[in-house]
Amino acid sequence: MKNLLKLEEVSEMLLALLVFTQLPYAWWVLPATFLLPDLSIVGYLAGPRVGAGCYNLAHHKAVALAVGIIGWWFAQPLLLLAGTVLLFHSAFDRLLGYGLKFTTGFRDTHLGRVG
Repeated sequence: MKNLLKLEEVSEMLLALLVFTQLPYAWWVLPATFLLPDLSIVGYLAGPRVGAGCYNLAHHKAVALAVGIIGWWFAQPLLLLAGTVLLFHSAFDRLLGYGLKFTTGFRDTHLGRVG
């Protein structure tokens, strides 16, 4: 089952990469923006509840898809880029075992304890 879930994450990364190739941005934009969703950990400065909420919002795949679809629907390449980066980043995180956070602590995720 674990390998099947990893294959799913790789498939989502490839989908995001495919979408990115259709956008009007240079190749280096994806790696340059790849870590931007991790800026959401700044929310932890306000405590674990706010931190988990900020982190989960920036790493939730439904948010990534919604942002991307809105960008596509309204022909806004920047929003489509944002959704693509969010999906690519979130799938990569899940591939490495980093899941959505619980309010009990940064290391407690829906995929199990990290570290």
